Amino acid sequence: MKVAVVGATGLVGSVMLKVLAERNFPVTELIPVASAKSAGKEVEFKGKKYKVVTVDDAIAMKPDVALFSAGGGTSLEQAPRFAEAGTVVIDNSSAWRMDPTKKLVVPEVNANVLTTEDKIIANPNCSTIQMVVALKPLHDKYKIKRVVVSTYQSVTGTGKKAVDQLMNERNGVEGPMAYAYPIDLNVIPHIDVFLDNGYTKEEMKMILETKKIMGDESINVTATTVRIPVMGGHSEAVNIEFENDFDLAEVRSLLEQQEGLIVVDDPANLKYPMPMDAHEKDEVLVGRIRRDESQPNTLNLWVVADNLRKGAATNAVQIAEYLVKQGMLG
Repeated sequence: MKVAVVGATGLVGSVMLKVLAERNFPVTELIPVASAKSAGKEVEFKGKKYKVVTVDDAIAMKPDVALFSAGGGTSLEQAPRFAEAGTVVIDNSSAWRMDPTKKLVVPEVNANVLTTEDKIIANPNCSTIQMVVALKPLHDKYKIKRVVVSTYQSVTGTGKKAVDQLMNERNGVEGPMAYAYPIDLNVIPHIDVFLDNGYTKEEMKMILETKKIMGDESINVTATTVRIPVMGGHSEAVNIEFENDFDLAEVRSLLEQQEGLIVVDDPANLKYPMPMDAHEKDEVLVGRIRRDESQPNTLNLWVVADNLRKGAATNAVQIAEYLVKQGMLG
């Protein structure tokens, strides 16, 4: 199968290459794609070097699938061109997520919405992905009324410049700033741009995308997204109010049975999910499972995942895997 990775030289693009190799996706021909200034550079895949090509070259090569991680502007401009050439595009930017004509997919939650007609498929926001994997079995059983989520997000979600800022600050080195403020020994309650309603774009992504992925506009969501000085993954404190009461043992059982999720919840032995545990893993980790004693039918969870993998690259590859399994690709 011909596979293009658009944005192959970037942070998420490089992880996409790694995940494709690790999961043995059936790549017969790899087409790494980047901007014209990166054309001719080389990337490595399964021990072999591949030359980076431009978008025009890649479209002419007619890949079966193109994994995009090159920014919203590039996706809006170039994804339709690939689609018109018969390529299925799985896009990691925010460009197509809330387009009513495009599917927004987390395979463990709603892969069944995909059809052979879908030529541009949206990969959700990283913080949304990990949360809905945990919400899905609980919504099916108890019906969610409201979600209150606060995130603790890794600097890797911003990109290499943010990682460099953190490490420069930690090492006492002056350098370019990815954020308006220092990030080391600090917490910044601001991810993406502020909107007129006082929320950030990241917060509104979580609110709107959750409803779309879960297929239920009645779920009320409110979010506060925060950048913290860690690498390895995003963490979330999630408070969930249900229509119906629940049994904690049954909640734990439902989560343990959920595909793509690992329960790490043994407070007596100080076992709970942390970003350092999620790093390089494809699964979502869930712990601190407990009843909210301040109001009925309400649960607290702590949800952690590697934002570059399940939050981006792995989810995109899993969508492609699903399409192959269903005979919709290749």
